[in-house]
Amino acid sequence: MSSTSATVINGPVTPAAGKRKLVAVAAAPAKKSWLPGVRGGGNLVDPEWLHGSLPGDYGFDPLGLGKDPAFLKWYREAELIHGCWAMAAVVGIFVGQARSGIPWFEAGADPGAIAPFSFGSLLGTQLLLMGWVESKRWVDFFNPQSQSVEWATPWSKTAENFANTTGLQGYPGGKFFDPLGLVGTIENGEYVPDYDKLERLQLAEIKHARIAMLIFYFEAGQGKTPLGALGL
Repeated sequence: MSSTSATVINGPVTPAAGKRKLVAVAAAPAKKSWLPGVRGGGNLVDPEWLHGSLPGDYGFDPLGLGKDPAFLKWYREAELIHGCWAMAAVVGIFVGQARSGIPWFEAGADPGAIAPFSFGSLLGTQLLLMGWVESKRWVDFFNPQSQSVEWATPWSKTAENFANTTGLQGYPGGKFFDPLGLVGTIENGEYVPDYDKLERLQLAEIKHARIAMLIFYFEAGQGKTPLGALGL
């Protein structure tokens, strides 16, 4: 009885030196699903326009918002922005309740609440400052790196601080946006991104962002607070 050996190549099964070679084609990695236990389901479970290429893409798009690649790119950036604000708000929710004892969803209606600014002043400042920043982000989305120029960043001596060093929309990196060097290093004065680290942190960021945007609302719907849920 002759022995056999197996080799993974792309081609037909052919005899070689009296031995048979088993040829197989490596299967592409399966797309991750937000509902992994369900087979089929069409575009509700496995949308054809989502390919798993984005960090945290688990095929959840029941309304078909990402069918257009341009809109998909915009929605991903919007998700990142909202997620970053939500993660920052987590700190404010914990600190605010720890100092005042008032749940975050009741703070505005509390009789003892003291606002440092009038509503009109706050609204005007918000519209002015955030409107300016958001307008620049909108322009930069359609014309990447167009805002990292001297006139667009007058407080900076060099536009290099605000340049996109990773080449990825929403992940600028660089000395200014990655001061701790979590996804890059400084070599000869230049920021060099580490794309393996960046990929891992992209996934971690979007997961934490989604939790931050949802978890406290679910708790508030049950009449619970973050500190109360932790038994504090």
